[in-house]
Amino acid sequence: MNATIKDEYAAVAQALSTYYDGLYHGDTSALGEVFHPDARYVTASSGKLLHLDMESYLPKVEARQSPESLGEPYGYTLESIEFAGSSAASVRMRSSMLGKHFIDFLSMINVDGRWRIISKVFDYQDQDPSHSSEGG
Repeated sequence: MNATIKDEYAAVAQALSTYYDGLYHGDTSALGEVFHPDARYVTASSGKLLHLDMESYLPKVEARQSPESLGEPYGYTLESIEFAGSSAASVRMRSSMLGKHFIDFLSMINVDGRWRIISKVFDYQDQDPSHSSEGG
């Protein structure tokens, strides 16, 4: 592959935009495209380990009200992308939605020329202490 680092960075950034758009709009089709089918969704923010595969995670997104439908502002901060060669990257990003502030650590792989999330490990803090369920 002869793509430059700039091209790879842009490709990962585009995948992250699709990821956040999917979360914000509740678009599980978009999320299904950006997450690898074998991806994992993991957090222990509630004090218990929550570990989901995509068959369990995507229906949760579909069942919840989207941040868009709740009138929440759109926005995320991409803090870093670190490449480990041409087929692996680690991403750190922040966002706020559904009453929580999230920090996501996304492991990404480049398979068949396409960057996809293979794991999402995250932590959140409640914006309002009365909230206590997962959302992102």
